[in-house]
Amino acid sequence: MSVARGVRMSVLQQDHYKYDGILVLDTVIMGNPGIFENIAARNELYAKDDFGDADGIRAADLECEFAEMNGWEAESDAASLLQGLGIGVSLHGKRMAELRGEEKVKVLLAQALFGNPGILVLDEPTNNLDRKAIKWLENFFGDFEGTIIVVSHDRHFLNEVCTHMADVDHGKIRLFVGNYDFWYETSQLALRMLKDENKKKEEHIKHLQEFIARFSANASKSKQATSRKRLLEKITLDDITPSTRRYPYMGFKPEREPGKDILTVKGLGKTIDGQKVLNNISFIVMRGEKIALVGQNELANTTLFKILAGEMEPDEGEFKWGVTITKAYFPKDNTEHFDGINTDLIDWLREYSPIKTDNHVRSFLGRVLFSGEDAQKPVKVLSGGEKVRMMLAKMMITNPNLLMFDHPTNHLDLEAITALNNGLADYSSNILFTSHDHQLLQTIANRIIEITPQGIVDMRGTYDEYLQKTS
Repeated sequence: MSVARGVRMSVLQQDHYKYDGILVLDTVIMGNPGIFENIAARNELYAKDDFGDADGIRAADLECEFAEMNGWEAESDAASLLQGLGIGVSLHGKRMAELRGEEKVKVLLAQALFGNPGILVLDEPTNNLDRKAIKWLENFFGDFEGTIIVVSHDRHFLNEVCTHMADVDHGKIRLFVGNYDFWYETSQLALRMLKDENKKKEEHIKHLQEFIARFSANASKSKQATSRKRLLEKITLDDITPSTRRYPYMGFKPEREPGKDILTVKGLGKTIDGQKVLNNISFIVMRGEKIALVGQNELANTTLFKILAGEMEPDEGEFKWGVTITKAYFPKDNTEHFDGINTDLIDWLREYSPIKTDNHVRSFLGRVLFSGEDAQKPVKVLSGGEKVRMMLAKMMITNPNLLMFDHPTNHLDLEAITALNNGLADYSSNILFTSHDHQLLQTIANRIIEITPQGIVDMRGTYDEYLQKTS
């Protein structure tokens, strides 16, 4: 790799504890080492007791360099970045160790953005960012004049900020013009066209092979067979290099249609550790509604899901499911479903399957990319993403007519997120879910509910319409 002379490259740091002893504002300014080192050198010079003529000359040089780097604007620029990402002024003078995890993420992002770098290299910059911070970042990138290289699982973010997609596959990198959706659709179309074209050639070759087999021993037609054999040798299949990406299949099919009554919630309240998490929450779910729970209070959403799933009792109020409802629940924390379980994937999934045969269970494991010997892996060795896929297989195999998801895209790669999105779009019955994935929210939800300390904001429509009305 080579970088043009005079161009500064800035990288988003991943170690959230690296700067724990440093002040927040200083951590951001460290994003431009030239400015930060200049400040340190000047402070050291001016603190000398025996400040001499040589020191004065050196200080003058440092002052000129500082001005040329717009150093006098450093603190205000750093503060502006922090406030744009939601880090208030009251935190700027604190040490990094005093901040929460999600606040540290924002400071490190501000550090990467600081000082007008020529190249930005960002690995998952939207992780742990709230909606406002993501929107601010999208706008910042819209005005950014340098080059941005970003890795992200947030499809909406990629669509908003990217002008090119770098496809890394088979040990090579191919660059395509366009955002993520354009790349995905055109790459899938090109693959289908290539397969169709080669399918015709395969049929032609098969016909020639059959002809040769039948007539090569027939003297009267040997000349014709020989000519066809020559033709066969000239026909070559275009090399289709199968993508190493594997897309799981996420298909949720209700065993029965739900009746008219789906869910009624009346006056639900819950206090956790002295905090009123749910306060007089009431709503009715109608048939066909796909409801997204949004907002800053994720604990409230998770608490509501746990109550509706029967895992937690409310302090006040009540709820009632329709008699025809069969529900499946995806928890935010799936630890209890896997910890201490000494079995393989087949037996784990068999426990939830209405049909216990190996073939039936294996068919669902295959859908989530556990085929062959992989299906016999011990549950205890699964990664975070593999556990999520197993939870989704568990939901699929029970054929529910109502789905509840608490952040289902956590730990999933882009292929699995896309497959899940497609599966939920095709699902014909009710869904209640919450997610940070903008595209999932926008393409699935037809009703938005936000839980606030005062109650709920309830709006029928898309997620983007909700954002427009509440911004």
